[in-house]
Amino acid sequence: MAKIVDRIKAEGVVAVLKGLLSNTTGREYLLKKLDDTIYRQVVLKNSKGRPRKVQEDKYNMLMAMAVSVFRNIDRGIISRNIAYKTLDSLVKGALLHSGADAERKFKEKYGFSPPSFLTISPGKACNLRCKGCYAASGANPEKLSFDVFERIVREAHDFWGSRFIVISGGEPTIYKHDGKTVFDLYEMHPDMYFLMYTNGTLIDKNMAKRMAELGNITPAISVEGYEKETDERRGKGVFKKVLTAMDNLKEFGVPFGISITITRYNAPLLMKTEFYEYYFEELGATYAWLFHYMPIGRQISLELMPTPEQRVSLYWKWREMVRERRYFVADFWNSGVVSDGCIAAGRPGGYLYIDWDGNVMPCVFVPYYVSNINEIYANGGNLNDAIITPFFEKIRKWQFEYGYKYQSTPNNWLMPCMIRDHHAEFRAIADEVGVKPEDENAKAAFEDPDYYKGMVNYDNHLKEISEPIWKEVFIEPEKNNKK
Repeated sequence: MAKIVDRIKAEGVVAVLKGLLSNTTGREYLLKKLDDTIYRQVVLKNSKGRPRKVQEDKYNMLMAMAVSVFRNIDRGIISRNIAYKTLDSLVKGALLHSGADAERKFKEKYGFSPPSFLTISPGKACNLRCKGCYAASGANPEKLSFDVFERIVREAHDFWGSRFIVISGGEPTIYKHDGKTVFDLYEMHPDMYFLMYTNGTLIDKNMAKRMAELGNITPAISVEGYEKETDERRGKGVFKKVLTAMDNLKEFGVPFGISITITRYNAPLLMKTEFYEYYFEELGATYAWLFHYMPIGRQISLELMPTPEQRVSLYWKWREMVRERRYFVADFWNSGVVSDGCIAAGRPGGYLYIDWDGNVMPCVFVPYYVSNINEIYANGGNLNDAIITPFFEKIRKWQFEYGYKYQSTPNNWLMPCMIRDHHAEFRAIADEVGVKPEDENAKAAFEDPDYYKGMVNYDNHLKEISEPIWKEVFIEPEKNNKK
């Protein structure tokens, strides 16, 4: 009976969303109804007993997503036709649990729920040579065969019930194998939705038109700030190409966002409201992903990481933009509260990462592995075998004990990331299971005692200044409510 009731409620949300899409009459009433429904389900219902302030952050994030989307539909930046396709592929699939049967079968077999999605980098090649690139991409030949690429996506759909896939790189728009591109993959899976990280320089009118016709892709375009900051890292003239790409996408009504790597040098820009206004209001972005620089990949430097003080300041700015401006901004790792902590290593509702060589890693920012999807397939296995490894199992155990299992009393989710915020614990697991590095850069970092020491010192400092915030904002109000 409970499942029937939940389905009816989900169908009610879908009906409200369809009403919001179909016309502007009564828009204010329908948005209020959507707001009330989300608040009731996320904050008031709160069946797992998480701290109320944690749930409020999730509610605000969901409302920022909804408002950002409908803001751009009203402005004509997102076409209603594409919005309907997104509703059918992603939103209905998530709300109405199109893959519920697959989820149930996975849980019955393995004892825990499957990941919700995965990230794949089908090819390492890129047309740019950005400083500090996490993938160290360039004129690289490494790539997955299209058959393996498509099989991974198909098995995530069939075995996990996933309806969402992230495509990264390298530059995914130049991937090609056996005459097939990423767009052939998108066309083969119309009931799935794809987020594609791209430098944007190759998105011409023809490519934007293809995205609009398919209707199940959103490109997240990389920038570093404004023109000066972007061209300094990515190459002269890149920012102007990005602006042209955005114009092409807007012409065909394709929703797009921005992806930003935050360093200690551009962090001050991300603390200014004007930055978000420029991208959301002037350029028409629907979302923004903020990634704090991770010392991996090309030209590793601990000095590029935002300082712990900057990270805390960015947390408050993220909260302000989501709550007060209703901009859909996700800050990795300051948004860890919204995801109930670290989502890596195939955690229930989380994800894993597969690179161009088929190496299966817990996360895009953890360049270490123990298994390879090409080898798994060659030995008669499937995607599920990539999840059931000692490496992933030990990370999931840490995630559960850190807060995911005990969600009413979680540890500090302002420090959610295992490799970034708890490097000593990560290294203990990595050493125990005998991980292999993705490349020479990862190997060098793993063997460098100064790297280890610097990461641990960073974590200790971050804990000193973030722990009081975690307790004051999230934990103490919960204790007071229970008195």
